[in-house]
Amino acid sequence: MARDGTSQFSPSWLASLENGSTHGHEQRLRAFSRLWRAFMRARVFVAAVLLALQVFVVVTHTGGPDWLVLVCSLHFTAALAVLLWAHPLDKGKPFQFQWLSTVGVDVLVFAVLQHFQQGGINYTLLFALPVLLAAILGSLTLALATAAGVTLYMLGDAALSAPLLSEVSTSRFLQGGLTGTAFFLLALLASQLAQRLAREEAMAQSSQVAARTQAQVNELVIESLSEGVLVVDQHGVVRNANPAAQSMLMGDRYPRSAKLLLSARDGWEGLAQLVDKTFALGQELEAELRIDIDELTSHKLFARTRLTTAQGGRHSGLCVLFLEDLREVEARVRTEKLASMGRMSAAVAHEIRNPLSAITQANALLDEEVHEPAQKRLTRMIEENAQRLSRIVDDILNVARAQPSQDMGTLPSLPLDPSVRQITQEWTKQNQARQVLGVHLHAPGLLVAFDPEHLRRLLVNLLDNALRHASGEASSIRVITQPAGSERVRLSVWSNGAPLESSVLRHLFEPFFSSQSRSSGLGLYICRELCERYGAQIAYQRCRLDHREGNEFYMIIPTAAASARSPVQQSLNYPAGDAAPGHTRAPQDSKPPPMSTLF
Repeated sequence: MARDGTSQFSPSWLASLENGSTHGHEQRLRAFSRLWRAFMRARVFVAAVLLALQVFVVVTHTGGPDWLVLVCSLHFTAALAVLLWAHPLDKGKPFQFQWLSTVGVDVLVFAVLQHFQQGGINYTLLFALPVLLAAILGSLTLALATAAGVTLYMLGDAALSAPLLSEVSTSRFLQGGLTGTAFFLLALLASQLAQRLAREEAMAQSSQVAARTQAQVNELVIESLSEGVLVVDQHGVVRNANPAAQSMLMGDRYPRSAKLLLSARDGWEGLAQLVDKTFALGQELEAELRIDIDELTSHKLFARTRLTTAQGGRHSGLCVLFLEDLREVEARVRTEKLASMGRMSAAVAHEIRNPLSAITQANALLDEEVHEPAQKRLTRMIEENAQRLSRIVDDILNVARAQPSQDMGTLPSLPLDPSVRQITQEWTKQNQARQVLGVHLHAPGLLVAFDPEHLRRLLVNLLDNALRHASGEASSIRVITQPAGSERVRLSVWSNGAPLESSVLRHLFEPFFSSQSRSSGLGLYICRELCERYGAQIAYQRCRLDHREGNEFYMIIPTAAASARSPVQQSLNYPAGDAAPGHTRAPQDSKPPPMSTLF
């Protein structure tokens, strides 16, 4: 048992944090104060009864002297004054003025009344009040001292009331001794019971605080889970749902106060049937379900049910559903695939690079043998595409394994606007998208520390992605460059495609994730990796351009001067109006810069 009365038993793993708090100590003080005031009210009541009794005795002339009324009046006044103006003392401090004004006054007044009693009135039982008061609110020493004082008084009163060794004296002595012994036992038992109750109260308060803290921790854990948790009763009413489950089922339209009925919601029939079957069979079930949130958004979920049990192993009538987005499962599978790709990167490099080397050498030998312009053009095409394939293999292998920090001082300072113009012209010619693409260059003279081929890969990937989702109308794809502060430049690719699903946004830049079956899912991931390699950031937002809503992927690229001063990756400080990488922004009207070039 600790000194402050709390048990050393730890009801939870948070007990070490709770024992050091002052909350339990304050609760014990409040409980002690309530008990102290209950005793003070009892003293006032007893004093009032004694005063009324003495007034009656004086009026009827059946009792002791009249001045006992004055004694009872003073006793009542003192008891009332202590109740109204005094404050309880700390338990364990026996010899204080307050104890003299309560226990001492009571013993003295009861002794005077007992000594001057007449008419057969016996006040002996009243001594139990100060003994209990000292035993419960004070220390054991104070309780035993009070019982000893009462016992000495009764023995002294027995000695003075009759001649020694007479029958009356012997009877009074025996009566006083037995009564004193009873008061000693009363003080000892009351003190032990009070200490026991104090220990039990301290343990109960500590356990209560631990339970509340544990409940708060459990709520925080459940709320932060990526797995959805639903609590449903036998009638299909959703009692509780964590934020992940709310997002999976209804997104932002989930009501925060009303309870939902599974069978009454469109698209939730599978959940309702799974819950009903779980209650009917009384066992845990699993199923894959499809939840349609709206016309554009649907979730494929893996649901597991668990029935809560009460004491005795009986079911308590609640079913807990654990919902897991299958896209999250697919994301983990993609992560494992990426790890496997990293382990296989060396073998893949040998398997691909060796044939590429043979093709390159054979093409060089063939180029020496041919002389016709048409054949020369074919050998140059083979050489260019072999080199491009070699660079693609290098990029994939570089993404698969960890890369050291890029030395910005060794990179050439690339003029952004001319490079973007050349890349977009080549892409437009290759994809026959002259009327679809609009290019707006507003960063003249700005240089970036970026590898030219990597910038081409980055921009081509974003343009290919935009072309797949754009409507194909005139200027449905925009490429815009503009300064973003004094040391950064903003390069964005906008298209008027349909809004992306919230489930797609969560995995937008992850490897092997794609909403199309024929896509490898590496395009946006490689873009992000390339940006991070050069200290740039890439992000997505839904915005308006020329009063048309669309999807925008934008890069914040440090200038060559800023990259030379800070070769490590730039800190994530975004200019006003830009979102953090991987985050979305609400639709808004944005005025595009004036057109400088339109292909």
